[in-house]
Amino acid sequence: MIHVVAMLTTQPGQRTKVLQAFNANAVTVRAEDGCIEYVATVDAQGMPASPGTLGDDTFVVVEKWASLAALQAHAAAPHMKAYAASVKELMAKRVIHVLEPAEAA
Repeated sequence: MIHVVAMLTTQPGQRTKVLQAFNANAVTVRAEDGCIEYVATVDAQGMPASPGTLGDDTFVVVEKWASLAALQAHAAAPHMKAYAASVKELMAKRVIHVLEPAEAA
C-alpha cells in the first residue's frame, strides 16, 4: 500500500475556492482503480493554535493507494491535469510525501 500526505497552501484567502475544485474532482479520483482513500483535511475546530496548526490557507490531502502503479496512473490522469490547471494560479506551495508502511526491524 502507498500513502500520500500532500500539504497544500493556497494564495491568501483562496482555500475555499481550491477545496471546491478539489471536492468536485475527488468523486472521479475515488472511482479510480486502486484508490482506497482520498480526502482533504483541515485543522480541527475547537483546537487551540499550536506549532502544528495549518492555518486558514493550508489543507492536507490524505491518500491511500493499492500500489505505486495506481498512484502513478492517478498522477497522469486527464482529470488530474485539468484540476491542477484550474487551481494553478490559486496555489502558493505544494509539499507531497509519498510513503509506504515501515517494516518492523
